[in-house]
Amino acid sequence: MRILLLLALMLAPLAHPAAATGPTSARPLVLQLDIDGPIGPAVAGYVTRGLDAARQRRAQLVILRMDTPGGLDASMRAIIRAILASPVPVAAFVAPPGARAASAGTYILQASHIAAMAPGTNLGAATPVQIGGPGHASPPAGGKKTSKPGGSPMQHKIVNDAAAYIRGLASMRGRNAKWAERAVREAASLSAGEALKLHVVDLLARDATELLGKLDGMTVTTAGGKRMLHLQGAAVRAFAPNWRERLLAVITDPNIAYILMLLGIYGLFFELANPGFVLPGVIGGICLLLALFAFQALPVSIAGLALLLLGIAFMVAEAFVPSFGALGLGGIVAFIAGSIMLMDTNAPGYALSLGLIVGVAAASALFLIFVVGMALKARRRPVVSGGEDMIGKRGAAIEDFERQGRIQVQGETWKARAPRPVRKGEAVRVTGMEGLTLVIEPIETKEASS
Repeated sequence: MRILLLLALMLAPLAHPAAATGPTSARPLVLQLDIDGPIGPAVAGYVTRGLDAARQRRAQLVILRMDTPGGLDASMRAIIRAILASPVPVAAFVAPPGARAASAGTYILQASHIAAMAPGTNLGAATPVQIGGPGHASPPAGGKKTSKPGGSPMQHKIVNDAAAYIRGLASMRGRNAKWAERAVREAASLSAGEALKLHVVDLLARDATELLGKLDGMTVTTAGGKRMLHLQGAAVRAFAPNWRERLLAVITDPNIAYILMLLGIYGLFFELANPGFVLPGVIGGICLLLALFAFQALPVSIAGLALLLLGIAFMVAEAFVPSFGALGLGGIVAFIAGSIMLMDTNAPGYALSLGLIVGVAAASALFLIFVVGMALKARRRPVVSGGEDMIGKRGAAIEDFERQGRIQVQGETWKARAPRPVRKGEAVRVTGMEGLTLVIEPIETKEASS
């Protein structure tokens, strides 16, 4: 019986092929990642984590749906490195209709194992922008190559490096390397139909379902070797960013990081100027730490940051030192110049809004120069209290007394001592104060009536 039972267990997989195949008999898994907006550190972390999850879950395919104007070079290269090292095929899909894969998106599209576009989309304009600094070249226009004389040597190096990079990616995937180089040198762009005709992308699809239907049975070469895609009845699962990536995506928006930094500085300044309020200090500390966390992931110009802080210092100094507006005006100029220079890149989506800069500069000037100045002047104004404040005040006796009794001064009842008897209702003047007892003298009738 034991032998028969053992034979039955050994033959069971042959009798039930579905059981023998184990997990592979389940519906094929396809993970979908979405890039919607500028490409930055948060997007790079999200895509890298998504590709790692696809490998661990043995997904058949990763769909990287894109609609982006471009982004930071470092983040783009991090995504491309993750794609090139992925054993799971990656299909970059420019969708939905109306979307674009401009600048950094074009590089990612060329690096992917499969490049697809939806009708009504476009790609290209992949010329790298010049990082801030003097003597930078203007963006290419009119189809002229930026590598011709007229640009700075640094711009030539950047363009040549980018051209070689995208040409290598396109050649590796068997696509049109010449046009890919034109996208860099001439900022050329293509619609989806033109891109398919010139073999810049592999196929067109209206949506993810049509894309999977066209890719089923295709063989692609990945870092793990050649793989045939089995996508019949595939289950498409959206891969969402985690809380850290969502937070980083919000605070690495240059405008948000800029506001957080200023809120942090002003909150701490207000707390130091008015100890004991606590809440401004707590909010300021949190905002400043979030801003510093964002700045370590952004291309921040040290010179711009220094100018911005110098502008704030000048505006604060205007409240302390009477400079007839010189410090205040210089502070506003330094603040605006530093804000404009703060982001050390011209990458799409990573420039501060000029309207925000001007508005914040005006609000900062009003707050730091006028509000703080008025508060400081109020604190410096001499305040007289106690006995000195009471001397010379007039009042009236509220009872008869010989040497000590009660009087009313400015609506308050006080103990008083007089050198002679005082009658109820008699006018008196305060001449001194001993502890909580006022020293008074009766006022003559003529003086009182006057």
